[in-house]
Amino acid sequence: MKGAKSKGAAKADAKLAVKSKGAEKPAAKGRKGKAGKDPNKPKRAPSAFFVFMDEFRKEFKEKNPKNKSVAAVGKAAGDRWKSLSEADKAPYVAKANKLKLEYNKAIAAYNKGESTAAAKKAPAKEEEEEDEEESDKSKSEVNDEDDDDGSEEEEDDDE
Repeated sequence: MKGAKSKGAAKADAKLAVKSKGAEKPAAKGRKGKAGKDPNKPKRAPSAFFVFMDEFRKEFKEKNPKNKSVAAVGKAAGDRWKSLSEADKAPYVAKANKLKLEYNKAIAAYNKGESTAAAKKAPAKEEEEEDEEESDKSKSEVNDEDDDDGSEEEEDDDE
């Protein structure tokens, strides 16, 4: 039996065929993709733990200058944070609250500035979309007219 496949080979081919079909996902229609981040937007305020981490990293690097592992620093900081009492954490919590207030002010100012800029840009985008729709319509109308008149030309091209 030349060319015949064994049962195992047939199953393997079937599995491969299923995997390749699942791997190809068609692009979603109507989506234009994720909007880019605005570089002018203020960064979120750090939590009390991250305020603590800034200080702890400096201490840890002084004590362990040869240790380059980020994971080791994070693990040591987490252990130290858990061992701190509420009184020891208080200065970090206070600093984090202060930074959060500053962030809230900055984001409010950013949103005020952006909302006016977005309002100015929005009508322009709508006009562009309308222009694109009109140009698409005109192209289809032109193509329809060409199809009626150009039937003889298509036959000439095929020869």
